Amino acid sequence: MTRISRAGFAAASTMAALSLVFTTGCSTKNYVRSQTEPVIQKTNELDDATATNNRTIHDVDTRSQAGIQQAQNSANTAQQNAQSATQAANTAQSSATDAVNRADTLSGVIANLDNYKQVGDVSVTFGFNKDVLTKADKDQLDQFGTQLASTKSYILEVTGGTDSVGSKEYNYDLSDRRAMAVVQYLASKYNVPAHKFYLVGLGKDVEIDSNKTSAGRAKNRHVEVQLLSNTSDNTPPAQGSASATSGSPSGL
Repeated sequence: MTRISRAGFAAASTMAALSLVFTTGCSTKNYVRSQTEPVIQKTNELDDATATNNRTIHDVDTRSQAGIQQAQNSANTAQQNAQSATQAANTAQSSATDAVNRADTLSGVIANLDNYKQVGDVSVTFGFNKDVLTKADKDQLDQFGTQLASTKSYILEVTGGTDSVGSKEYNYDLSDRRAMAVVQYLASKYNVPAHKFYLVGLGKDVEIDSNKTSAGRAKNRHVEVQLLSNTSDNTPPAQGSASATSGSPSGL
């Protein structure tokens, strides 16, 4: 039997221990790697998904902000257009008020007035102490206004009135406001130049009927428009004047 020296035995034991440690270490590393690699892979996938979601959210937010800004710009443009239209309408009404001719009689301001013939007229009435056109009034004025475009060399004589209730000063202002409501409606809707309007006899309390009855007072709260032309090319209407009545039958 071969004898193993003490030194040889010790060396063999050391080698065996090292071999065991190396084998155990490799097994442990393999086990750890097999356990951690899926976790790392899953973590990477989650990081990629998070990054993708963040990019998507950023893109959606960018598009949303762009859409909101575009909508705001459109709203601002619409508001500016509305303001411009309102300003233009106010300017047109102001110009019509300033440029309209005012006189006690046409004979004092129109040369060769005898050459003008009436080719149309309309009359609208107002409620008690009112100066606002109703839908019925506008319908009457529209029937009248349709013939303006085809009438040559015309002027419009506008007379306004009130009943006898109230002071002369107040009635003068009220009749003027009523006449201007008619002027502004025709001027804006039918493009009638302001210089074609002649406001005659406003505030003079000229009665067209008795102020002693409610029916008479209602007729006196009126504005009459006569369409006059100095050319024979225009044919007078077959029927008489149109009229519209609105509001209460008594008062201013």
